[in-house]
Amino acid sequence: MAKQIFINLAVKDVQKSMNFYTALGFTNNPQFSDESGKCMVWSEHIFVMLLSHEKFANFVTKPIADTKSQVAGIYSLSLESIDEVNQFMSNGLKEGGHEPNEMRDYGFMQQRTLEDYDGHTWEVFFYGYV
Repeated sequence: MAKQIFINLAVKDVQKSMNFYTALGFTNNPQFSDESGKCMVWSEHIFVMLLSHEKFANFVTKPIADTKSQVAGIYSLSLESIDEVNQFMSNGLKEGGHEPNEMRDYGFMQQRTLEDYDGHTWEVFFYGYV
């Protein structure tokens, strides 16, 4: 079996969050989804689990972080072109996301930051251009 990654995020509104991630290009796997959690597929090896606070609390012993005011993690996705990065951001911003800072150009990589409704931080980037 191939190695996979599942990122579990606590969200206040599961359906609204699913709509947001769908706009970014994720697809829903209904086999692993219900009203309290949605399995969102980025690729055959990368999944984001959007879990209501109540469901998320069943898996942890610590308080759930307030990601609107504190960073709990930064999740990064590479894309195949700067146009894809810009389209990803445009879709997320139209769906209510927030871009907390301007694009960063490191010469070998361009990177933008998007926060979802709950403040979860995503870095999307393209590298490899000359």
